Amino acid sequence: MNKKSKLMPRKTLADDEPVDDKLSDEKLIGEKLQKVLAQAGFGSRRTMEEWIAAGRVSVNGEPATLGMRVVEGDLVKADRRTIRVGERAHAARVLLYHKPEGEIVSRDDPEKRASVFDKLPKLRDGKWIAIGRLDFNTSGLLIFTTSGELANRLMHPRFEVEREYAVRVQGAMTEEQITRVLKDGVELEDGPVKFEKLQDEGGEGFNHWYRVMLKEGRNRVVRRTFDALGLPVSRLMRVRFGIINLPPRLKRGMTTELDAGELAQVLDWAGIVPDGGELQQDSSAPRQIERAQAVKAVPRPAVARGADRGASRTRGGRMSGGKSKTGVQR
Repeated sequence: MNKKSKLMPRKTLADDEPVDDKLSDEKLIGEKLQKVLAQAGFGSRRTMEEWIAAGRVSVNGEPATLGMRVVEGDLVKADRRTIRVGERAHAARVLLYHKPEGEIVSRDDPEKRASVFDKLPKLRDGKWIAIGRLDFNTSGLLIFTTSGELANRLMHPRFEVEREYAVRVQGAMTEEQITRVLKDGVELEDGPVKFEKLQDEGGEGFNHWYRVMLKEGRNRVVRRTFDALGLPVSRLMRVRFGIINLPPRLKRGMTTELDAGELAQVLDWAGIVPDGGELQQDSSAPRQIERAQAVKAVPRPAVARGADRGASRTRGGRMSGGKSKTGVQR
């Protein structure tokens, strides 16, 4: 531990300093505090900046300030958790969960309903961060990670990560409605929405199944879109998020963790250096995601019958050769 670090004054870099001086100082005075916290799994960098501004973070017993940098040996405390800067960080982890209907994606629910977090393995350090949400009556793929940077990359609207759903509605769409939702968009109270793809999966009786894909995660956006078309949703299941599919053998209420190779693939696809180093330039990350999405083959499951059993299988009922057992597309 560097004892002198406790006595070093914290310095921020002024915008008018020469670039070379900034780079030189950066090596001397360590990492940005919000980056260190994000890499430790506390949350995204933006969230950490909010915590710092709200006085929820201290460094060596003193309140942290925006722009502060920390060095090896500094003791950082945030919301009852303490980390020592420079200690070997735990590798990022990614967990997949097949959420059943009737569970809430929250740690704090006034109604005391069952929570998805109750089913997750306990962590000695860090915490599980949910990547996106599913509402109480929606089932399917939920992704959890210990990396705040990865969570931010996959959820930020800027990167337009694909979400794919199997949807059962009461009734069937007309050609005019299909054209509207794919080309013109459907106006909702918080703005218009368009589906990137829509596939008719058939049905029996009054119920009809569709496969839809969109690149946003607004609250209940799929349900609200079909409601606006006069087609109430009676069943909704998320079957893919980015390059991760709902594994066909993962039963409802069960979890599975990505192995080292799959984790490296996801981090690379998201534009994050696997060893925990600096993120790639923001301008390159969206292009990298787009390239990954352009080349992958998305399996089309037979959801008209047995949606729970076949939501992430091909029409022949076999696992796609392009996926691992845990659902990462290769």
